[in-house]
Amino acid sequence: MQPDHHDKPLSADQHSRVAALLGREPRGLRAIPVADERGEPLVIRVASVVDDKPFPTLYWLVGAELSLRIDRLEAAGWIARLQDRVDASTALQQAMNDDHARHREERSRFLSDAERQVLNEKGMQSALDERGIGGISEPTRIRCLHTWYAAHLVTPNIIGQLVDELLAEGKYLATD
Repeated sequence: MQPDHHDKPLSADQHSRVAALLGREPRGLRAIPVADERGEPLVIRVASVVDDKPFPTLYWLVGAELSLRIDRLEAAGWIARLQDRVDASTALQQAMNDDHARHREERSRFLSDAERQVLNEKGMQSALDERGIGGISEPTRIRCLHTWYAAHLVTPNIIGQLVDELLAEGKYLATD
């Protein structure tokens, strides 16, 4: 899995593949920053303004097998378990804050002048400025492992690193 930080025009086949993975037409699709070794999309990047409204989730995990593994982690209660670790560790909390700050900067770099203008005219810029990975407004809360992991595959983050450990340990297979 290699992140590609440069936008390349999406082919009709790539667009169709993303639509098939999502089960719907993608809204605001801009790029496929991470693909697997066969070229299958794993992470997509979407516009931060869709239909003239803020859309703070920059990266979406679309790889079917990887998404299923994350689904299983969530179903097995790993959000709560990881949240307990975060709540007990100021180091993890600080790392999450730092990750959100980096993510906000990254998202800001992708905003076009026209998108900035729309957000400013509608008084909605704060929807992006105050939200981090996955549109999260509470910086030390884990709401969804998918959003953290999608962002992690592009730019490593602490929750993604913890998920890497769970995946490597096969925790997505466990029922405990």
